[in-house]
Amino acid sequence: MVDMLTRALVRARAIGDKAQPMGAGSKQTGFAMERGRAVLAAPLLALAHWALPPRCPGCAEPVEADHRFCGPCWGQLRFLDTLGCTGCGMPLGGLTGRCGACLADPPRHTGVYAAVAYGPIARELPIRLKHGGRIGVAETMAGPMARRMPPGADLLIPVPLHRWRLWRRGFNQAVLIGEGVSRRSGVSMARQVLQRVRATPLLRGLSPKQRRAAVTAAFRVTDPAAVKGRHVVLVDDVYTTGATAGACVRVLLAAGAASVAILCWARVIEGAGD
Repeated sequence: MVDMLTRALVRARAIGDKAQPMGAGSKQTGFAMERGRAVLAAPLLALAHWALPPRCPGCAEPVEADHRFCGPCWGQLRFLDTLGCTGCGMPLGGLTGRCGACLADPPRHTGVYAAVAYGPIARELPIRLKHGGRIGVAETMAGPMARRMPPGADLLIPVPLHRWRLWRRGFNQAVLIGEGVSRRSGVSMARQVLQRVRATPLLRGLSPKQRRAAVTAAFRVTDPAAVKGRHVVLVDDVYTTGATAGACVRVLLAAGAASVAILCWARVIEGAGD
């Protein structure tokens, strides 16, 4: 029964997606076809919504619409803004400038733009996406990330997975998130320009030094012409120590990118706990 309703939901949404206006130059017959699709989709959408109501991305409780959080989960999210360190994005108590670490060792990227601070609910979304296969969560994350788009961006590049990890998981979460950000922002995305050529161990539990060593020489740019002179935005789910992002930034700049900024869903805040 659930499988049947799930297929109905997918079919309804596919029909609904096609039922968008075709533009000022479309023929009247085109509009009639689109209206017909919308009429066909309506009962299927109503049935699917009744049987499979939208659920909170954080706790899976029913909510009023897709990609909406329930009240308790929403209250646990800490949304970040433009205030903070202009180098690494670390909050500075309402101030803007450079933190001590970025003054001592300026990063090569032009900033870390995170939608939320890492925490119990912010952490749950990447887990549901990567390990639970809930690919719809990528759209939930893309919305707030698009609002944090770095200024001057003209190309999105997702942090790549090694082919073996991609084969096991079936998808790259950074690509799914990047597609949602691209649709909302109008900034194009290049999926294959940056590749992970060396398998790396899971970085969880490693020290910052060990993380940097693990990703050394792990990435390469396959088409330098695609990034030359471009203001690149590197897309990922969580920014922790910056080891993976830093390795990507280095090869993108070496390939001729004019600048590289980092856009992510969540950023680990020092001293904030988990």
